[in-house]
Amino acid sequence: MCTLRASALGTGALLCLAFSAPLFADDQNQLQGMKQEIARQQKQLSDKKQQLNDVQKTLKQQELAIAKAAGNIRTAEQKIDGLTRSISQLEKEQQTLLQRQIGQRELLKELLTSQYKLGKSSPLANLLGESDPARLERMAIYASHLSQARSQALDELAATDTELQLKKHQLSEQRHEQQSLLDQLKKERASLQGSQQARQSTVRELQGQLNADKRYLTELKSNESRLIAEIAKARKAAEEAARQARVNMDGLGKYKGKLPWPVTGRIRHAYGSPLQGELRWKGMVISQAVGSEVKAVHGGKVVFADWLRGYGLMVAVDHGQGDMTFYGYNQTVLKKVGDTVQRNEAIALVGDSGGQETPGLYFEIRRKGTPTNPQPWLSR
Repeated sequence: MCTLRASALGTGALLCLAFSAPLFADDQNQLQGMKQEIARQQKQLSDKKQQLNDVQKTLKQQELAIAKAAGNIRTAEQKIDGLTRSISQLEKEQQTLLQRQIGQRELLKELLTSQYKLGKSSPLANLLGESDPARLERMAIYASHLSQARSQALDELAATDTELQLKKHQLSEQRHEQQSLLDQLKKERASLQGSQQARQSTVRELQGQLNADKRYLTELKSNESRLIAEIAKARKAAEEAARQARVNMDGLGKYKGKLPWPVTGRIRHAYGSPLQGELRWKGMVISQAVGSEVKAVHGGKVVFADWLRGYGLMVAVDHGQGDMTFYGYNQTVLKKVGDTVQRNEAIALVGDSGGQETPGLYFEIRRKGTPTNPQPWLSR
């Protein structure tokens, strides 16, 4: 008796029946019907797989759009923060200039009053009626100094007025730029929300297909194979890049128990816990809010920074000596392949890409290509 194996559409059962039937069966019509049913089921399975691939492609595009919008939002927020500080400084400088302007106007007012009092009686009459030469000389010197002080005060007031107008213009321009960035931020957030809603619809469709056809286990195994293939390519590229850049990558060996956590949060899935069927988690999933920074646990070189089926937006860092760390499910990545990263440097933002239902970070450590429990490597 043939042993029936799991199949999305029962093709294995039909094949078993076909080959366990006597080869000398007279009922050729029944045999032909079985062959036709097998062909039909195989075509249906092929069509379903193509539909699944199409949905995965749509999901990839949507999550890349989310990543772009999230990156734009982060950039706009940083620019707005900078402008806010600049505007605050300009407002302080403007207030200082206004106080200086008030003081200069008061001084000018006093100088004009003094000059008016000095010249209230006719200067010519004063000269003709004054017989003391020393007094005449003092009055002339005082009048000259008063005139110079007034001229200087007028020049300083004019310079302050000009500087104040310049500050007002700069302040107006920066406030206008700030408002433009706020408008852009509003649009980006609306775009992000739209992409996230579309993504949720795609994820529901994807989960429906996976559950309906019972191919989730096969999909997970395929994801594992794809990751292993990417690791092999990434390692080769990293070794070549390290040779060219002469980057000193000392591996993780002597840092066991001392590595910082990539994100803080509750461990949703621990290493080695059941995943699906006989599969177990090769890394750990840490719950954290969307948009939180994901940080490298150790210095190294980025060898992969792209969307990977089953893991969403993934960053892989080679630390040398056969040690690599992987950071998946991200909303967006902040580094590109070839970048050198330092310990605790932000490399991505937490998300729910790869079709995850809740946000968090997938974190994995591999030593010479073999997954290892990451928790003992992290500081307590």
